[in-house]
Amino acid sequence: MKEKSLILAVETSSRKGSVAIALDGKMLSETVFSSPLRHSAEIFPAVAALLGQFDLNPGQIEHVYISVGPGSFTGLRIAATLAKIMHLAHSVKIAAVDTLDVVAANVIDLTPENNLDASNDNLPAMDFERVAAVLDAKRGQFFIAAYERDADNHPNPAGRAGWKKIQPDSLLTPSQFLDRFASKDKPIWLLGDGLLYYKDKFRAGGVRFFEEKFWSPRAGKVFLLGRQMALKDQFADALTLTPNYLRNPDVKIKSR
Repeated sequence: MKEKSLILAVETSSRKGSVAIALDGKMLSETVFSSPLRHSAEIFPAVAALLGQFDLNPGQIEHVYISVGPGSFTGLRIAATLAKIMHLAHSVKIAAVDTLDVVAANVIDLTPENNLDASNDNLPAMDFERVAAVLDAKRGQFFIAAYERDADNHPNPAGRAGWKKIQPDSLLTPSQFLDRFASKDKPIWLLGDGLLYYKDKFRAGGVRFFEEKFWSPRAGKVFLLGRQMALKDQFADALTLTPNYLRNPDVKIKSR
């Protein structure tokens, strides 16, 4: 992998969009869009502003890391389309990062082999063993993944123990989730924008909630996770890349 690669990271899978640029292992800057659901209006101006801040141009970008889903159908398509355009124009390599992993990375370290200069130290100073990331999937369902501290995994260079995914990305109702994971003996901590309007549906014994400031996926975390993939040469095929919708979008055909 080329040293000093210029990297663009994009997160448009949830309500609050953001973009970040990085040079090799160091994130230079991150911009969060001005308000929710402004992805299509602000993504190009935000990228241009970030590049201009460091006197860079789009042709210098060699990698783009995107949050590939599950999440907002429209938001996922925006990121995937941008990545494909950049690949066609400049042969940019694409790393497609799981959105629920991006959310979880706000509170747990999913980079056990982290040897980057980028900071991942904004983790909450509290002890917990299980975490679940929750995004709204509509129709009374939620995109959910769960993670557990891995006692068999050696700590990373920063001294933090590793984590393993114990529930793959799934479509679940709150009752299905609670039946599987609510346990007073082993509490599980929740975060994610899916809790914004539906937090009460997940209240139960053994369920805890992180502060709302940790809920939204961020481009900075897309960079951290995408960089790990790039170091292992785990790039997506730009021609076959499709978002991980996890469920087909609603298609309504109007009768004449």
